[in-house]
Amino acid sequence: MKNLRTVFGFHALTVLLRQRPQSVVELYADAARDDVRMRSLLALAAEKSVRVMLADARRLHGLAGSERHQGVVARVEEAPRSTSLDDTLDLVQGPPLVLVLDGIQDPHNLGACLRVADAAGVHAVVAPKDRAVGISATVSKVASGAAESVPYFQVTNLARTLRELKERGLWIVGTDDAGTQSLYAAQLPDALVWVLGAEGEGMRRLTREHCDFLVRIPMQGCVESLNVSVATGIVLFESVRRRTQVQ
Repeated sequence: MKNLRTVFGFHALTVLLRQRPQSVVELYADAARDDVRMRSLLALAAEKSVRVMLADARRLHGLAGSERHQGVVARVEEAPRSTSLDDTLDLVQGPPLVLVLDGIQDPHNLGACLRVADAAGVHAVVAPKDRAVGISATVSKVASGAAESVPYFQVTNLARTLRELKERGLWIVGTDDAGTQSLYAAQLPDALVWVLGAEGEGMRRLTREHCDFLVRIPMQGCVESLNVSVATGIVLFESVRRRTQVQ
């Protein structure tokens, strides 16, 4: 029995058709939509030998569980994922870069974080199984293909996973408004795990205790905090900048 999930939206499905067309079991398109974007997607589906079925808006709403499908919905076979975080990191050449999201429950935030992680070359994203969202159709749409490309692991015991990452030689760095070091002044090792908590609550106490140190993102205006996906982008690309700058 195949494990299927729903993916919708032009960007997410375009990436999927280009990268894993064989995984698309069913592709439904709005019969009433005939514009350049739709014709382009249908042409790509034909090129990849993916059968398209026309449907009305009501049918598409039901398949997607949302009205934000843009007129295209697919049932997709789950991508084969690495059996473990260890297996994934064993294949990394050079210092690993890992993102840990502690308690992110909003699928839009997770999707945006995965998109940033993909762009920054993150090797794995880790989250707890409790109090955290999994990969869903909404996550896939927001991630724009990154939900299929970035290894995402939900672990039973996040504290234990952080200890195991330390044993591999990775440093655990958390972001927190109370951090004693500025992001831009802190000494950041290349083999690094960035830990970000949910908006409002932040990291859980036990997660915080497993961080080697905490940094804060300098804030110049009147707002007290940033959206977690924005903060994720800032810290990940600071790591990218330091890795790629001319020594």
